[in-house]
Amino acid sequence: MDYRYSDYTIEQLRAEVGRLKEKAQKAEQLGNISEVAINERKMQVAMAYMINPDDFHPQHVYELNGDPGHKFKINYLNGVFAWGHRVNLLDEVYEKEEALPISLLGDEVQE
Repeated sequence: MDYRYSDYTIEQLRAEVGRLKEKAQKAEQLGNISEVAINERKMQVAMAYMINPDDFHPQHVYELNGDPGHKFKINYLNGVFAWGHRVNLLDEVYEKEEALPISLLGDEVQE
């Protein structure tokens, strides 16, 4: 029976992240790049459920983990996903709105 990450305990989420990390490493050894990406994305979503969404605020800008060339400005939060726009190093806001798991957001950027 499948469970939603929102139903998991913190311990179960940590175990799931470990399991997904192992699967990603095995897929990488086999050269299956798409499976690596899928497992990494699942890990990011599982890790988002271990973070308090109340720590993030609409209209604030945050660093993007793993992408030093961009920041992320939150328009609104929906569960553990932040909806908003990427901002590049020149402070240009990208037109396309996207949703990111909050586990991808780093420290708040003071403007």
